[in-house]
Amino acid sequence: MRVEGRATKIASDLLAHYDVHARRLPWRAPPGSNAADPYRVWLSEVMLQQTTVAAVGPYYAKFLARWPTVADLAASADADLMAAWAGLGYYARARNLLACARAVAQDHGGVFPDTEDGLRALPGVGAYTAAAVAAIAFGQRAVVVDANVERVVARLFAIATPLPAARPVIRAAADSITPDARAGDFAQAMMDLGATICTSRNPACGICPLRQDCAAVLTADPAAYPVKAAKKARPHRTGHGWWIERDGHVWLVRRPDKGLLGGMRALPSSDWGDAPDPTPPVAARWTTIETDVAHVFTHFSLALRVHHAHVGPDVTPEDEGEWWPIDRIGEAGLPTLFARAADAVRKERQADARN
Repeated sequence: MRVEGRATKIASDLLAHYDVHARRLPWRAPPGSNAADPYRVWLSEVMLQQTTVAAVGPYYAKFLARWPTVADLAASADADLMAAWAGLGYYARARNLLACARAVAQDHGGVFPDTEDGLRALPGVGAYTAAAVAAIAFGQRAVVVDANVERVVARLFAIATPLPAARPVIRAAADSITPDARAGDFAQAMMDLGATICTSRNPACGICPLRQDCAAVLTADPAAYPVKAAKKARPHRTGHGWWIERDGHVWLVRRPDKGLLGGMRALPSSDWGDAPDPTPPVAARWTTIETDVAHVFTHFSLALRVHHAHVGPDVTPEDEGEWWPIDRIGEAGLPTLFARAADAVRKERQADARN
């Protein structure tokens, strides 16, 4: 769909603002320049899903230093990639990242497809990522809608339909203002606008380059858009984790590939539900940490009760795992939940030693 009238003005005003105020990000090409490296764009877009720019920056730099090309990433071991991803959360992204890299290396000669449809066919690449890479890396016109763009568009058009039902309407509105030229710059300009000016709370409408064309500005409360449906209460679950220590090592297991924290190293743990106290992995004199380790996942919150014990040199749990040096626990790539559990055990041990 070609833009005209009000839509043309929106695109022109936003791109003029972006040319001056674009954020400098390590994966970006400067405004108006040649398209960015597809590998870097794709890597950054996967990392940025449900994660802030500030959090992604250090991970992105480490990934590029270790795996500078998609072929390098494709050749990495699963365990190495999962460990490097630890702390970024939403670990299915890491598994999809590796699957996609291997598909590009094996099926496309190490070169990313240059069309939205071709990108969409890659493992783990959804509609948003395909559109973003097509626009930013290949300069193709594509409708790129992330959370920031969704908010900007909902306000520009004062879309009153609550989310998530409003998403098709928002996408159609975004399509109507997306220009044929500089589609990548336009997508990134919309993202920047949502991240820095048209923020969730207290939008800075006074300095917005699109304020003259924004329908929400004419309302009493622009921040009321996008309209959100009432949130359902997040379920709360409980679980148990065990720190099994032997000769300066702790027993770590690999979580199943499918499911939460799939493929990650972790402490042995129970199912996360409402079951009574489960049987520990080994017979030992267990001590329970006084305060449960709290963690919030997308769909539920968890209280993990952590137990720790020393075992003799002849004790090895039945489940497959490895004895990991405690003084190198930071290198194990534990996801945040289990990293917190490890910290809780070590802090309790240190407190006991002082007493």
